[in-house]
Amino acid sequence: MNIWVDADACPVTIKETLFRAARRTQVLTTFVANQYIRVPASPFIKSLQVSAGFDVADNEIVKRCQQGDLVITSDIPLADEVITKGAQALSSRGELFTKENIKSRLNIRDFMDTMRASGIQTSGPPPLNQADKQKFANHLDRILQQAEKR
Repeated sequence: MNIWVDADACPVTIKETLFRAARRTQVLTTFVANQYIRVPASPFIKSLQVSAGFDVADNEIVKRCQQGDLVITSDIPLADEVITKGAQALSSRGELFTKENIKSRLNIRDFMDTMRASGIQTSGPPPLNQADKQKFANHLDRILQQAEKR
């Protein structure tokens, strides 16, 4: 198992949790972004800078991830693509995307895009809170423990 992080929009506290988890479990964790991402020196933590452009980092993650990998992203279309490839997808808020829930999440996302395009003002997600951080850490630990047992 490898962990791929959609790092452009990943909150700093989530990155720090991933740094600790990578060192503790020795699971290769790669932060993919279209800008330089500073990562601690570790054989288990890598940074991959891709060229700027719409969905370039997402496309690179889809290309490189494999069945059984974990992708950290809040991007619903990216989560859908990696789930189709057999990887798992976890949002920075600790929501585990699955085959059972990803299509409905994609429909909601598309509906909200349509509303915004028609001029209706929608609010973005609330700031990441302590409960979100804990939910993320708990899901991450469960996934890593399951992978260790395989």
